Amino acid sequence: MKTMKRLVSSVMIISFSIFMWGSVAYADTAMSPVGLWRTIDDRTGKPKAIVRISETASGEFGGEIVRSLDPAIPPDRRCTACKDERKDQLLTGLPIIRGMKKDGSHWEGGNILDPASGEVYDCSMRLKDGGQKLVVRGFVGMSLFGRSQCLTENELSDFSGL
Repeated sequence: MKTMKRLVSSVMIISFSIFMWGSVAYADTAMSPVGLWRTIDDRTGKPKAIVRISETASGEFGGEIVRSLDPAIPPDRRCTACKDERKDQLLTGLPIIRGMKKDGSHWEGGNILDPASGEVYDCSMRLKDGGQKLVVRGFVGMSLFGRSQCLTENELSDFSGL
């Protein structure tokens, strides 16, 4: 009888462990960068813009500026520094992240535009803090040589009309 209790206990513990491991694995794959994110200016620490990350039909991820949060930037501001087909496009609606592909728990293979300089950099993204923050890294060649920016998640109710 004692052996039977141990067997049942062992089976229950193993079953519970498998269930919990599967739940954690599912949660990791279910996390996505899709949504609205607030960018923060590195120098001032103030909110700079709202960026919408979306997934295309082909499974690539990209991002566009939805709204500037900097009162010094007029709504009709254009990307005069851009050097590609985005030159002179309005900042609002401007695609700044392109071609990101999921690779395990992060996204890479795409690029990011700095609208202030017009420079385009290689890019990687990863979620942290349970999906509440999105770390976006722009770099040239190797990720070691670059800069990261941490975007914070926003609820749609924070930005009515978006």
